[in-house]
Amino acid sequence: MSELTELFLKPHARDSHQAVQPPGTSFKSAKRDQNAVSAGIERRLLVWLAHHTPGWINSDHLTLLGLGASFLTGLSYFLARWNSIGLLAATACLGLNWLGDSLDGTLARVRDRQRPRYGFYVDHMLDTFGALFLMGGLAASGYLDWRVAAGMLIAFLMLAIEVYLATYTLDVFTLSFWKLGPTEIRILLGVANLVLWFRPAARVWGTRYRLLDFGGCVAIAGMTVMLIAATAKHTARLYREERLK
Repeated sequence: MSELTELFLKPHARDSHQAVQPPGTSFKSAKRDQNAVSAGIERRLLVWLAHHTPGWINSDHLTLLGLGASFLTGLSYFLARWNSIGLLAATACLGLNWLGDSLDGTLARVRDRQRPRYGFYVDHMLDTFGALFLMGGLAASGYLDWRVAAGMLIAFLMLAIEVYLATYTLDVFTLSFWKLGPTEIRILLGVANLVLWFRPAARVWGTRYRLLDFGGCVAIAGMTVMLIAATAKHTARLYREERLK
């Protein structure tokens, strides 16, 4: 949901394939595959923001902002259990999470201050914690069944594992699926928050299913299909490339 997260597989991590590699290492940054709907506009906006970021702010500050905002997003959802103002606070925190989670890598590239191994490791470990904060908060909010939240977290982590393994074995880092990336997921979640702010008992097509429960089940199904499709595709490719003779 960071880009459910980064939330799902973010598009602006600091592991750019153009980065200068540290001396004495064999680390090679993978080619990034980013085809999300918002990618073009987002990239231009982030470059503009990077050029206008004060010099005393560095990428680590932004990374910490993204992590702190993900924690506050989960906390806001937890507070929404008693006061719906938490939904608005969660939406604002999602915006701050996008800023920190997306701008850190762009800032490093614009300033030529990249650390490929450090950035790749730290960014994606913090994404994992961010997903836990988000799903934990949603599970405690009263707007989403905890079992659906657990299912989304499991599906996300399994998909993330596939992406990281494919990055290592195929040298391609997939940052979006079906034109959806973490930014699109944040936007959808923010819209859902606004709907719930005006209609706390919002249901889908008049059914007994709550809005976030329905959306969560769709997300689980979507990530499961993505996982199966990517696993089959990459397994077949690796089999062809390493066919035994």
